[in-house]
Amino acid sequence: MPEQLWFTEILNRIFASPVTALLRALHIEPRHPAAPITNSFAMEVLVFSSLLVLFLLVRSRLSVDRPGALQHVFEGVEGFVQGQSNEIIGHHSEGYTPFLATLCLFILFCNLLGVIPGFESPTAVPIVPLGCALSAFVYYQTQGFKHAGIGYLKHFAGPMPALAPLMIPIELISHLARVLSLTIRLFANMFAGDMVTLVFFSLVPIGVPIVFLGLHIGVSLLQTYIFVLLTTVYLQGAVAEEH
Repeated sequence: MPEQLWFTEILNRIFASPVTALLRALHIEPRHPAAPITNSFAMEVLVFSSLLVLFLLVRSRLSVDRPGALQHVFEGVEGFVQGQSNEIIGHHSEGYTPFLATLCLFILFCNLLGVIPGFESPTAVPIVPLGCALSAFVYYQTQGFKHAGIGYLKHFAGPMPALAPLMIPIELISHLARVLSLTIRLFANMFAGDMVTLVFFSLVPIGVPIVFLGLHIGVSLLQTYIFVLLTTVYLQGAVAEEH
């Protein structure tokens, strides 16, 4: 039986049977039928639920005349993402802000969750950054086809038709490598941050670890920014007007 966080244990007590039955219906045999929900998935559920509650609170308290502190925070995040995407993508970037802002908040909350005692950052487990990277990959490819139709495939052929047989495999490998790059960058940094913080907490439980908690928060913010920035750059390449 793997070591479970307290929140994971609660979820397994409630949902272990239906989750195990669902996995077996999909011909997936869980390694631990009594605890099929992993810590990383439980943390994702917690982040998703927290964001959903926050979104509902903001929506119920929206005000033009007297905006609250929570509304200011979310407007600040939306404004930052919108400003960045407008600089990179251009005047038609407003439609992509909801996805980019949601991606930003999800990754940020996942990164910062490890700072709270009793929880861990789900982005320190490879499968979660991979899921975020695949979501970004599918989104910008879908938007590329939505923007240019079948003509988006010309993007993979390069500027000269004669070089198409050479450029197509290179471009395909390049786009697939983006998924690997996004995944490894986010996972490696968050895993290293969690390990450093854990080691110093075990060696010097008072005082010194506060510095590394601050470093962990800084890394969380930076890695969120880099992930969203690269996603925006890839999106710009997919929806650029010349494509």
